[in-house]
Amino acid sequence: MDIQEFLAHLNRGEAVEGGSEMHQVMHKVSQEALRITAELNGQYHTNEEIQELFSQLIGKPVDQSFALFPPFYTDCGKNITVGKNVFINSGCRFQDQGGITIGDGVLIGHNVVLATLNHDVNPNNRKDMYPAPITIGKNVWIGANATVVPGVTIGDGAIIAAGAVVTKDVPANVIVGGVPAKMIKEIEISKE
Repeated sequence: MDIQEFLAHLNRGEAVEGGSEMHQVMHKVSQEALRITAELNGQYHTNEEIQELFSQLIGKPVDQSFALFPPFYTDCGKNITVGKNVFINSGCRFQDQGGITIGDGVLIGHNVVLATLNHDVNPNNRKDMYPAPITIGKNVWIGANATVVPGVTIGDGAIIAAGAVVTKDVPANVIVGGVPAKMIKEIEISKE
């Protein structure tokens, strides 16, 4: 099974059964991600070198406007898509098997967790995993230590407060916070 078949399976939202061939492919992909993130996190790199390493990690080029402050962690990497003018601060952890799409102009704070896999709730099937994508719209700001769970879409211009746990879709141009995150207020857009 090649990487494209693997990603297609995940992007259809199909289960990954513990111990299956698909699970073994997932493990192999994670080893490459661990190798690249170890290189990324192990020493100083220029912004251009970071862009090159991150492009290797996700399997496609990032825009020259992309910036990241290591360390950065992922156990897959190949199911991340990043827009232009994206900034990812240090300590972030992306579990991207289910797919993570980050729109243009997104700012991601320190230690943010984006998780796209859930395990089966039945203890007899707990090793089975279910992918669901996270989609982050344009010009979103995710505050430090926030967590976004599988299947969540965050609308354009939204702000996720520091420490929030986002369990449901977030409309455009609102501020959410808390555990679980709830709407705090709408963002007034000035007409300049």
